[in-house]
Amino acid sequence: MKKIITTTRRQLLAGATGITAATLLPTVQAQCNEGISRAQYDQYLDWFNNNDPRFADFYHEDVELELRNATIKGRQGILDFYAEVKQYIKETVIVDHFVSDATGIAAVVPSEFRCFKDWDSQYFGRQLKKGEVFRIISFGIYWVVDGKFKQIKAARYKLVNEWQMEG
Repeated sequence: MKKIITTTRRQLLAGATGITAATLLPTVQAQCNEGISRAQYDQYLDWFNNNDPRFADFYHEDVELELRNATIKGRQGILDFYAEVKQYIKETVIVDHFVSDATGIAAVVPSEFRCFKDWDSQYFGRQLKKGEVFRIISFGIYWVVDGKFKQIKAARYKLVNEWQMEG
């Protein structure tokens, strides 16, 4: 003999509410954490490539940028770092591949570093001369919180060419 289970209207509604909430939770979480679109990322790169200080508008105040040989903390720290580098190097970053969701971005980013003034720093492992160019392809991973970069990790994937004189 089958046992008949009765459900009150209140129990049915409570169960349906739980199911609805469970199915909507990922959507609600995504809405709470606003991601960055490809168009916004392209704007960021345009500002970055043109040394427009607005590129820092994409950074959380306490962002952390991990590069191959340095970790830079804070929006102002990144601005200070690039203020020095961009006195000597014109860096151009493009996007070969871009994937994003509400929590972050992964991108394949070929980059060119063009020295336009002799630089005595050892940041690149040696002094640089005006006219030298260096090209790499990197993977960029960006954690996004509230529509801003909270953490950035950049890892070199491929060396296209070492520093070489190109005019």
